[in-house]
Amino acid sequence: MPNFPIVDTHLHLWDTSLFHYPWLDAIPSLNLPHLPCDYARECGSVAVEAMVFVQCETEICAFRDEAKWVAEQAKHEPRIKGMVAWAPLENGRAVDVDLAGLAHYEILRGIRRIIQSEDDIDFCLQPSFIEGVRTLASFGLTFDICIDHRHMKNIIKFASMLPEVSMVLDHIGKPPIKEGLIMPWANQLRELARLPHVFCKISGVATEADHGRWSADDLKRYIEVAIDAFGFDRIMFGTDWPVATQAIAVGR
Repeated sequence: MPNFPIVDTHLHLWDTSLFHYPWLDAIPSLNLPHLPCDYARECGSVAVEAMVFVQCETEICAFRDEAKWVAEQAKHEPRIKGMVAWAPLENGRAVDVDLAGLAHYEILRGIRRIIQSEDDIDFCLQPSFIEGVRTLASFGLTFDICIDHRHMKNIIKFASMLPEVSMVLDHIGKPPIKEGLIMPWANQLRELARLPHVFCKISGVATEADHGRWSADDLKRYIEVAIDAFGFDRIMFGTDWPVATQAIAVGR
């Protein structure tokens, strides 16, 4: 058991009675409310000092309402110190209207616009998307990079074009752990880590393994690559709760 407080930099909260999260339709075990009280119960005796909420892919029309809901949750759960919300960054500079609205919430720290689910592998290199991400700098916001290993090559190009925006790679770039492959992901991660404005979350790693059969050794070599590449000064820990419960039983 850790003898120091933990900052969970990546957790999700949702209320399926208020919002529809289309991706949850295929995952019945997660398709029910997951609230701060549920998180606290599952943490048990582990001392979590601070939490950062990360957007949950509700319907696009509800992204403002999701942010408002999370800000309300933070009033009752003061450990929610940060929020990474959603915004339509592909709209280029026009997104500044949405960012200005979200910036009214004091806990706003960054924006995540998921890339991995886009059909176009070059989505992150579109000029309008790059301009939208660049707009984050004027609001002092970070950008969360949510991809899988197929996107690493393009993400290196993307991040290289935006040195003014601090970026956080979610889930160590989702390497193909289930397939047991480490290259070219490892070399690409090291190349990405050479960019000083990019940070990395150790989160959601087991979810990329065989959910029912993974071992600590299966994950260790991928985590070691990430730590070696970024160093402890640019590494964060996140539970990716409750998504990670697909692969990690509570109390395991």
